[in-house]
Amino acid sequence: MPEETKSFDLVVIGGGPAGIIGATTAAALGKTVAVVDNHHELGGAGANTGTVPSKTLRETALAFSGMKSRNLYGVDLSLRREATVADFLHHERDVKHALNHSLSKRLKACATTVYYGTAEFTDPHTIRVRLHNGENSSEEVSIRGEHVLIATGSAPVHPEGFPFGSAEVYDSDTILDLDRLPGTMAVVGCGAIGSEYACTFAALGTQVHLIDSRDVLLPFLDSELSRALTAAMEKNGITFHWKQKVTTYSAQPSGAVALTFESGETLKVDAVLIAAGRKSNVEILNLAAAGVATGDHGVIPVDGYYRTNVSNIFAAGDVVGFPALASTSMEQARRAVRHAFGADFSSHASSLLPTGVYTIPEVSMVGETEESLRTAGVDYIVGRGLYGACARGRIIGDTDGFLKLIFRQLDMKLLGVHAIGEQATELVHVGLIALLGGCSVSIFDEACFNIPTLGALYKTAALDALTAARKLTVS
Repeated sequence: MPEETKSFDLVVIGGGPAGIIGATTAAALGKTVAVVDNHHELGGAGANTGTVPSKTLRETALAFSGMKSRNLYGVDLSLRREATVADFLHHERDVKHALNHSLSKRLKACATTVYYGTAEFTDPHTIRVRLHNGENSSEEVSIRGEHVLIATGSAPVHPEGFPFGSAEVYDSDTILDLDRLPGTMAVVGCGAIGSEYACTFAALGTQVHLIDSRDVLLPFLDSELSRALTAAMEKNGITFHWKQKVTTYSAQPSGAVALTFESGETLKVDAVLIAAGRKSNVEILNLAAAGVATGDHGVIPVDGYYRTNVSNIFAAGDVVGFPALASTSMEQARRAVRHAFGADFSSHASSLLPTGVYTIPEVSMVGETEESLRTAGVDYIVGRGLYGACARGRIIGDTDGFLKLIFRQLDMKLLGVHAIGEQATELVHVGLIALLGGCSVSIFDEACFNIPTLGALYKTAALDALTAARKLTVS
């Protein structure tokens, strides 16, 4: 029988990026908090299978492949076929273990109670936890939360027809279990995850084939960035198969895999990564007992403050759908908890959440795209700063990247920031702050940036936009 129910101001289900931030935010407000996590290590996919491991592997691939060295010095330091996957995962595992330890210390420091086990609602306030820590795997506890934050993340979608668990077929949670670097790899699905891993393995010398039913890469990006990224990935050796769907899969006696497309085309590769989207981890939560509604793929609908249809239950992160990034998930949880306990810092939650995709090269954006402004009927001016015309870009060996700023033509107010190239995910933050402040082009025209830095591209792009605006005035 369950023990006597223990009560908390907040119960967080899920110990990933959203759950950790939700818990620490509540603790900082002086609230009692419990976290329930269905793993043996905190951090969720962000720390253990997704964000941190994949980005760490990307940096390791860049170092081992010698890509930067080739650009800077014309020297190829690549290990190529002599390397194994294990050669590249040592740093990734070090980073992951250090982060796990740091997260545990962080929750302990703010007196958060952590339960390792599976959570199941019995009513909108009560959660039954089946513990799975060692010998007490069958033990149950019941806890009660004045408020509940659902932050259970997501899992890869497994389309029918692929033998997941076999030696050749992987998803984004298992791809790092590869015991060798494949000579050829097919990536099915060119969303953010598929594109990132395609770039990483291509950097390691694998011949990568990227397959998608669409005909555009990362359609949420400004189309200019999407086209530039496609060209860069092709330059790095990635082959795109657009408007194709895999209809059959068959293992070959040689150990290879044969894929057949709807078009009849066939492709033989050594390994297949299925990156066909993700679904919310809500199946075992018994949301019906709490009255929480769900939509397609288990996505939980929420309002502007991430409250579900049940007034005391909030949700954040992958379970609420796009953009499903660690950064946005953490901000969603922070806002949800502040709102739950009446500690909102503003009357309106900003929709300005940056997007960063760790392809090679990186791409990042925040705010409006040219396409969204044309749809809305807003006249705009574009200014660009090219890495190749910037001292810092030359120094780091990136001459193809660029920063793109979009201003409203009427008053030259900044509306969108887009970057592609080395450190693009860092560069975008300057523009994010300017957007949050409602700034116009003058903020960059007047600012003094360190030289040489990529940040100075903001001044270049601003001057480019002012020049374009003057030409329109004259004409």
